[in-house]
Amino acid sequence: MAIVSFAVRTTGAGSASAAWEIRTDSATRARLLELGLFLAVGTASQYALGRPAAGGVTPTTPQDFLAEDETPVGAGKLQSALAWATAPTVPANFFRRWSGPATIGSGVIWTFPKGLLIPVSGFLVLWNIAANSVVDAYAVLDRE
Repeated sequence: MAIVSFAVRTTGAGSASAAWEIRTDSATRARLLELGLFLAVGTASQYALGRPAAGGVTPTTPQDFLAEDETPVGAGKLQSALAWATAPTVPANFFRRWSGPATIGSGVIWTFPKGLLIPVSGFLVLWNIAANSVVDAYAVLDRE
């Protein structure tokens, strides 16, 4: 087990758009253990988590997840993306949904006890269902 994590402040808040994407490379699998999100602005918001039909293309500034132990993650293996040349598409279905009040700091923590699989060359996307607040979000993964 190699635990990795990453935290972001989302930038995209438009309705029916991707807020955050978690991506694996062509040789890495991971399991999402926990994802938390908390409103950074007082706007009622609706978010959901799912697998996009197509992942984002050419992320503009992808960031590597950080190892919580001494095992380096490796550049480009597990990444976080907030903007793309072509954004991820809407998931057909969602694993989790959350509707939050217009209260800064309100949020949710979603847990996946056995881990939600992100396959090789796979994606998960935090989706803006409505015109949302930006959020402070984090994810904890078990890298396989």
